[in-house]
Amino acid sequence: MHSLTVDFKSGVLGSRTGPCLSLYQPTHRHHPDNQQDPVRFRNLTRVLGESLQRQYGSHDATALLEPFHALATDAGFWNHTQSGLAVLAAPEFFRVYPLLRAVPERAVVAESFHVKPLLRIVQSADAYHVLTLSRREMRLFEGNRDALEEIDLVPGARTITEALGDELTEPHLTVASYGGAGRIAQRHGHGSKNDETDVDTERYFRAVDRSILEQYSRPSGLPLILAALSEYHEPFHSVSQNPYLLTEGIRVNPGALSSEELCRRAWRAVEPRYLARLGQLVERFGAARGVNRGGENLQDIAAAANAGRVAAILIEADRVVPGRIEEDTGGIAFGSLDRPDMDDVLDGLAELVLRMGGEVVVVPVDRMPVDTGAAAIYRF
Repeated sequence: MHSLTVDFKSGVLGSRTGPCLSLYQPTHRHHPDNQQDPVRFRNLTRVLGESLQRQYGSHDATALLEPFHALATDAGFWNHTQSGLAVLAAPEFFRVYPLLRAVPERAVVAESFHVKPLLRIVQSADAYHVLTLSRREMRLFEGNRDALEEIDLVPGARTITEALGDELTEPHLTVASYGGAGRIAQRHGHGSKNDETDVDTERYFRAVDRSILEQYSRPSGLPLILAALSEYHEPFHSVSQNPYLLTEGIRVNPGALSSEELCRRAWRAVEPRYLARLGQLVERFGAARGVNRGGENLQDIAAAANAGRVAAILIEADRVVPGRIEEDTGGIAFGSLDRPDMDDVLDGLAELVLRMGGEVVVVPVDRMPVDTGAAAIYRF
């Protein structure tokens, strides 16, 4: 599976040639509840097909829908789902994102992806990565306070053999025979095999560090927690160039932990950083508001966001303000979610700020500094 946090700005928010298909549904982690999930997925796929026919009658929908049909019959996939699912498709583009949080069912065909259900997942302040590491291999997980999901890593440094290839040191061996003719030959190592192993481990850890930094940490900006035996923490930290790597890690064989226990220990490590970040953002907003460079009025925020003036915005989690943002003016038309042309103003603000290069952070209600659902810090 692809990493949503890495993919979001370039893959999801990036420019696409329509039609763009967006499918969302809640899923279940365990049997027998998960048996209904592929059925619901097929129903939503059928809705996409009908919308394609209605809106793009002359467009060949077969190629766009084919990967949806293939996913619907993938028993292995449906036996390992999380709490939600997002599937996005466009010409020459198909992405499947298992989600750690549930999302409402929705099937949308438009000229761009429907991304609002993803915003509160991608921009939440409690997200992090966990790197499980040994001398021979590594795995990477993305998580929040509730759950972990393993990332399907790009080739390069998943194992020491993959990373070092022909440069992997072979032990120096000789063959000797003891006890006369007919005896079994025995192999004996010469040279410092332990030194060679240590060199290989260091080179592998460097390759892992480069791969994680370039492919995952830098694109996502998420804190990275190392989960490994105690003996591997100092060597990895000593070679790491990753500024997102936390000093606090998980000192245990990660293979001995369940996913739930790994998540609990990871959250214990990242929670102080999470609380500190929220505190700094709230303090930053208070200082900005004190000099008329911050505010909570939604109409004012929408106009500023439309003009590219919002440097950062705090969005209240699980809050919905029915309405839509007018693209030409940046004004807000409030309404009811029962109307098909209405959506959530807060999600609209978040998407607009992101597209204008601003920072978006989704904040729990008990940490919000205002009661309107949004707090903006202006650039000027």
